[in-house]
Amino acid sequence: MGPLELLGHPVRLRIVHALRGGRELTTAELGKRIADVSKATLYRHVELLAEGGVLEVAEERRVRGAVERRFRLRQERASITPEQLEQVTVQDHQRGFAAAMAAMLAEFTAYTERDGADPIADLVGYRQHAIWLTQAELHQLIEGMRAAILPVLSNEATPDRSRYLLSPILFPTEGDSP
Repeated sequence: MGPLELLGHPVRLRIVHALRGGRELTTAELGKRIADVSKATLYRHVELLAEGGVLEVAEERRVRGAVERRFRLRQERASITPEQLEQVTVQDHQRGFAAAMAAMLAEFTAYTERDGADPIADLVGYRQHAIWLTQAELHQLIEGMRAAILPVLSNEATPDRSRYLLSPILFPTEGDSP
């Protein structure tokens, strides 16, 4: 299974999100974080990600006669390379977008259903802005967003950090200008 197929599924995307930040988690711990997914489904997707090289076993230990594995993300395998992106078809983009939206909806639902969820205090945002840009302005906007986001992508999980899902989405909504 190629990277597009591996990462193009909502459950697998959620597993990848849960392991970002240098986390090492067992499948049971992942199940607590992705509680709306059945245990069998979660195990199957963890296995697919491990077979595809996106996850690796960080540690193994015996627990009551069974082997418990802690998984970690192989960061370099958890994204699409520029070369792979050049091969992406319109249909691949549609499938990938649908998977990303399904993962985002599932994560947001899980957030809002947990005890103590407070979108105001947590500064939840999901604004949309229709903007007009030249190609130069578009490139400038993207570079500005990268400059703001890249420094925090390598942050590791710590007790004083909360995990947020940031999903910038950008696409033209009309054909040629009026």
